[in-house]
Amino acid sequence: MPVKVLIVDDSGFFRHRIEEMLSDDPRLEVVGTAINGREAVDKVKQLRPDVVTMDVEMPQMNGIEAVRIIMREAPTNVLMLSSLTHEGARVTLQALEAGAADYLPKDIRAWMDKGSNVRTQLIDRLVALGRSRRFQRSSVFERDYPGKAKTGTTMVFRPDDAEPPVRRSATSSRSASPVAPEPPVRPSLSEGVTARRERVSAPSAPGQVTARETGDGVTTPASRVRFPDCKLVVIASSTGGPAALQKVLTALPASFPYPILLVQHMPKTFTQVFAERLNQQCHISVKEAEDGDRLQPGRALLAPGGLQMIIDSKQTDRVRILPGDERLTYKPSADVTFASAAKTYGAKVLGITLTGMGADGCDGSRLLKQAGSTQWAQNKESCTIYGMPQAVINAGLADAILDLDDIGPLLAGRGSR
Repeated sequence: MPVKVLIVDDSGFFRHRIEEMLSDDPRLEVVGTAINGREAVDKVKQLRPDVVTMDVEMPQMNGIEAVRIIMREAPTNVLMLSSLTHEGARVTLQALEAGAADYLPKDIRAWMDKGSNVRTQLIDRLVALGRSRRFQRSSVFERDYPGKAKTGTTMVFRPDDAEPPVRRSATSSRSASPVAPEPPVRPSLSEGVTARRERVSAPSAPGQVTARETGDGVTTPASRVRFPDCKLVVIASSTGGPAALQKVLTALPASFPYPILLVQHMPKTFTQVFAERLNQQCHISVKEAEDGDRLQPGRALLAPGGLQMIIDSKQTDRVRILPGDERLTYKPSADVTFASAAKTYGAKVLGITLTGMGADGCDGSRLLKQAGSTQWAQNKESCTIYGMPQAVINAGLADAILDLDDIGPLLAGRGSR
């Protein structure tokens, strides 16, 4: 069955352009169009699409308000289309908070250029979201806000009518001493990008459960997971990552004893705004990483869009921000950051792979595993897109396969050890 798509945009040009892009792909079927948010809500209920493309600024009802109503009354995966400006990033993150699953930049020049890769990106996202299991189970939304939706959703951002989030100053910092580095280990950065994908049978630590023991894709009970002996936590995510990261990071106390590196696939403008929003919502401090930033307990550094984040080989309590290699698909890339962590901190790393399309992070996870580190992967049921975690799990690299609800508490020390 093809994925059913509803196109929502007040621009006739964009409605026609999107429909044109999708018309030749047998995996997709455009079931309708809408010119504003109010009409979008009605047509979602009437047509029951698998996925919706949603503009932000529209008359009568904007895209953000439409997403809120759709998530409350007829939960459906929504792909937001927005500009790459600072304001575009801000409103897109608001839409993700409202429950949208993903976004795509709306640059009219790229959309008019038939030689650009916009069509491929759009189709890939729509197919993945349309086939996602995101609304096929009861989860955070139904449990925390019963009666607001007939089906579950993995939306984890706080709704507008809920208790306001913890507010932090964007300039807050901690005086904790930097983490002492471990001696370098064998794997190199280039090996992390080019390593052949093969199953690894490294033994797990006592009390841990490997993917081999549970069977690929089978969720590990949180009670069977012991927090590893580590000095650094590295988390990778893509599609669905903003909501998943907020779910995990808001569970951590200000006294969290480890530094955190975050790799989320986002353009530059978005990572800056996203880091600022997380910093306001979390007890730990969060900032977009800058060259020379220090690794500190209770501080998360978010890799900037369009660049790569590694650990400084000479000052191993600091990060380096470098231009992205043109041969690499992702900028930032989880493979690059994971490989750097493996080389510098060896077995003292906890690597976590969350929801996302593709397989970024799998090669880096292999190097982490070879160095003796611990790997957690998000389970299929709680992922928006089960791509990145699936690659790690299928390669036999996951020590635990965890529901999103369990990852934050385990990190915070509320799970069994």
